[in-house]
Amino acid sequence: MAVGPDQDREGAPMGRRALLGMLATGAAGLAAAPYLQRGWEGFLASASQVDATGITGLLPNPGGFRYYSVVGSVPRKDETNYTLRIDGLVDRPTTYSLPQLRDLPQSRVVHDVVCTDGWRVNKTPFTGVKLADLLDAAGVRSEGKAVRFTCFDGAYTESLTLEQARRSDVLIALTLQDKPISHAQGGPVRLYVAPMYFYKSAKWLSGISVTDKVVPGYWEERGYAVDGWLDDADRHAA
Repeated sequence: MAVGPDQDREGAPMGRRALLGMLATGAAGLAAAPYLQRGWEGFLASASQVDATGITGLLPNPGGFRYYSVVGSVPRKDETNYTLRIDGLVDRPTTYSLPQLRDLPQSRVVHDVVCTDGWRVNKTPFTGVKLADLLDAAGVRSEGKAVRFTCFDGAYTESLTLEQARRSDVLIALTLQDKPISHAQGGPVRLYVAPMYFYKSAKWLSGISVTDKVVPGYWEERGYAVDGWLDDADRHAA
């Protein structure tokens, strides 16, 4: 049926109002998305700290990262009470505060973060002190062959060979995505081993000890590979 002029004039404004309403709704959704995402990530971060079941690690998170803790509760550390101890087979055992670590030369590594559970966050920037620089400052003895990492959650441990630890893409990380590493993400200081699966990047780092052999870490004791190389990793990079 033909549409008359009067019907056309009356119908057009209704169409414009609907279109403008949809555009406004879409714009509001886009504006709110970052806040909603941060709120959801904050919820997951808080819930994971008291979740002994690991269920929160299965919840969807569009930001990519998942939150895991192997204990029920992790103490919080900041610049007032955080320390990192380097000892073992070294000539100069040293303890660093958080401000002291921040004052050291910083390196930036951008790499994909990949978890064995299947999620990944591409091109993720970490900044911190090269582990090799801290080992050189401590003076590794000739019998030193590996490095063991301990964490202030009281449970998480990890290990690398000395050769792996000296790579330029292995950091004692202080920032993640250009922000201080949050407690939920293993802060204020965590290990970051770019060419390996993310379980090798121990959270809540508190101790670095040079040993005469590789000591399997928390996840290795539960069946994970001691050398957690990513499939496309350059295992011979400096």
